[in-house]
Amino acid sequence: MAASTKFVRRVTQAFMRNQGHDSVTMQNLVIKHATPGKVKASLKVEQHNVNRLGTVHGGLICTLTDTMGSLAIASHGFYSTGVSTDIHTTFVKPSGKVGDSFNVNAEVISLGKVMATTRMEIRHPVTDVLLAYGSHTKFVGKIHDHVENVVFDDSGDNVLKGKPMNEWPDA
Repeated sequence: MAASTKFVRRVTQAFMRNQGHDSVTMQNLVIKHATPGKVKASLKVEQHNVNRLGTVHGGLICTLTDTMGSLAIASHGFYSTGVSTDIHTTFVKPSGKVGDSFNVNAEVISLGKVMATTRMEIRHPVTDVLLAYGSHTKFVGKIHDHVENVVFDDSGDNVLKGKPMNEWPDA
């Protein structure tokens, strides 16, 4: 498994261990693959993810814009991913109902010393039809010196600097 994928899974587990909003809304989030700046995931819709009409709640889509943007930043080797300053989400089509799954892709558009911008898309897993998309801006001025940060090679396959993969908790 690529180091960047394992690292993003490790950061995802940290989000879930916090037992906050992510752990309640996105228990079924599966990180499929990550390279520096990009993350691919899927999510199976559960009862607590739907609105009164039985379709995916917009709040889940907004949460995915937030969390997947953060994980795209993590894919660059940042254990801490900053704080949100701006989030936009657009709902194109209903994203499913209980038991359905969808794919979520996120990427870093820009990453500076102080601010980062990410983009996220939710797509149907079979037809690849766009269901929703969003953008996320984060203050990242305090993430650069975290003790758990690592540096990957360009492919994300190997750790060049920081704690070696064999010293990471299972992810």
